[in-house]
Amino acid sequence: MISFQHVSKKYPDGFEALKNINLQINQGELVALIGPSGCGKTTTMKMINRLIQPTKGKILINGEDVSEKDPVQLRRNIGYVIQQIGLLPHMTIEDNITLVPRLKGWEKERYLKKVDELLDLVGLDPYAFKSRFPSELSGGQQQRIGVIRALAADPPIILMDEPFSALDPISREQLQDELARLQESIKKTIVFVTHDMDEAIKIADRIAIMKDGEIIQFDTPDKILRHPKNDFVRGFIGEDRLRGGNDFDPVAKDLMIEKVITAKPNRGLAQALKTMKTYRVDSLLVTNNENCLLGIATIDQVEQYYTDEDRIIADIIHKDCITVDADCPYRDVAEIFAGGAVSIPVLQNGKLVGLITRSSMMRGLAGLKITAPKEGGTVNE
Repeated sequence: MISFQHVSKKYPDGFEALKNINLQINQGELVALIGPSGCGKTTTMKMINRLIQPTKGKILINGEDVSEKDPVQLRRNIGYVIQQIGLLPHMTIEDNITLVPRLKGWEKERYLKKVDELLDLVGLDPYAFKSRFPSELSGGQQQRIGVIRALAADPPIILMDEPFSALDPISREQLQDELARLQESIKKTIVFVTHDMDEAIKIADRIAIMKDGEIIQFDTPDKILRHPKNDFVRGFIGEDRLRGGNDFDPVAKDLMIEKVITAKPNRGLAQALKTMKTYRVDSLLVTNNENCLLGIATIDQVEQYYTDEDRIIADIIHKDCITVDADCPYRDVAEIFAGGAVSIPVLQNGKLVGLITRSSMMRGLAGLKITAPKEGGTVNE
């Protein structure tokens, strides 16, 4: 599908961003490019749609040299999702999504039908969202629109440049799950640039680990975790993902995110919505003055009751959320996620100390050989 053949990039000042890259990405595959800053991952991705031109070598899509294609037409047939999202603020969500199909001359009935299909695909009600403007959406909702806008013209290839890195942990986790679910149904060829190894392990079919303009190892997440090529790869993966045996048995506090967005129960719904948009979160952990967790307020609940100016956060929170103690064993936390939880607040002595998401769980899930549980349980590896 996408083939890099001896591709190099050298700038006039002598800096060599890429050095003889050879890379084959198969149709329908999600490949993550990862490495430290300046390693060449974004440069590699931007060469696919000719935002950056190679100094040497060729890049082929289905056997055709991209350098021989009109760059405008090439880009209209490749979806592109960026960290900054890039929604046009003066356009409605419908107009943002249909921008490329309209440029390609689609009939109105066809592209309007596509809007409804795509919004449904990511769990956003078309009738509630397509007439809104980007400023009226949370960060997570905006990023969902950014993803489906890249899908609108049904391109075979989608490029994603650290699309979730600016989001809060909960929204980021939800978007990773959404992308994994979408990919199961749409089977696009996706090149995904990230600096987060947990993210790459979670979503990618194969991972290319880069350093100083070279690909150091390119393999499936499992193979990389089990057989890191050298000390650089081992260091980049992290010892906690590689450690095996019975000497490491993580508990909740080892897996949690400490910095979480909270709100007080007496705040109004306008304040709650403003906080969500500021921090780009889809929910708030509601605590009292002693930092005891009272419940969770979701953006759906806030929007549902927003017009009632007399309501406060305390009136709409979900009080029956599942929590774990900071010393809760790893297996118990994993079972809660297996039951469908998106995130789990962590308490210590009754006070909120952190939040576990599926992404933060990767330290416990990736590469660890967990000791066999007692009879009647399951083995996690």
